[in-house]
Amino acid sequence: MSYMTFDDQVAIVTGAGNGLGRCHALELARRGARVVVNDLGSAVDGSGASTSAAQAVVDEITAAGGTAIANGDSVATPEGGAAIATAAHEAFGRIDILVNNAGILRDAAFKNMTPEQVDAVIAVHLGGAFNVTRAVWPVMRVQNYGRIIQTTSGTGLFGNFGQANYGAAKMGLVGMMHVLSIEGARNGIAVNAIAPIARTRMTEDIMGEAGAAMDPELVTPVVVYLAHRDCDRTAHIYSVGAGKVSRVFIGVSRGIEDVELSAESVAAAIDFIDDASAFTIRGGPGKPAMA
Repeated sequence: MSYMTFDDQVAIVTGAGNGLGRCHALELARRGARVVVNDLGSAVDGSGASTSAAQAVVDEITAAGGTAIANGDSVATPEGGAAIATAAHEAFGRIDILVNNAGILRDAAFKNMTPEQVDAVIAVHLGGAFNVTRAVWPVMRVQNYGRIIQTTSGTGLFGNFGQANYGAAKMGLVGMMHVLSIEGARNGIAVNAIAPIARTRMTEDIMGEAGAAMDPELVTPVVVYLAHRDCDRTAHIYSVGAGKVSRVFIGVSRGIEDVELSAESVAAAIDFIDDASAFTIRGGPGKPAMA
């Protein structure tokens, strides 16, 4: 495949002041995209605000000869999402790519988790992706083109102690991806997701020494591919970390069919129902499930 460029295209990357988002913004700009670097400039738990982080990334991009603007609006409100899209459209006239990357952490064991901790995390991760996507969606539909990348997580897909709020929000992004991939197909809008494993300020305390090989730069190539016009995938999830890329999918086992189903017949057949050696997966918009 030829070198992937983004000349004349516009990308929004949320939470791009640090970590993964910063890497995504820098690489998209290096390949020719004009980038809106969005970051509220808050702490890992979402407190505080500053435009300095976003502006520092913009300065890096412009120093390297690229084009970017900084944006400090919050993804957690509809007004903030609309302002991000407006800034992109007013500055560059179109929106081709959206990377929903912004996030915070409010970890706690479930027995200690408060409603505020749940609401805050869902507002940024799931609500934030909804707010910004909702704002760019009309632009992409008119263009008959768009690429949207959701940032899910292994916590949402597989679970992790102390992150019920985070996991719920991240799995919600997968459901959103599946629906939008169907609704966007007729207008050339592809929607995919990554589940990154990387050393960032959100994960450095969790990873410890194991994070040494988890450079965030090793996640960005998958984002670049999914953002490119030549990408023909939609509704796919990719686990990415330390140079390894794998597809994660939701499969359905062969199961049983019993018109006289009872609790007892389920119990008797549960091992066969659970057997994942043969399965079907969703085939994509308008396609039947495939083995």
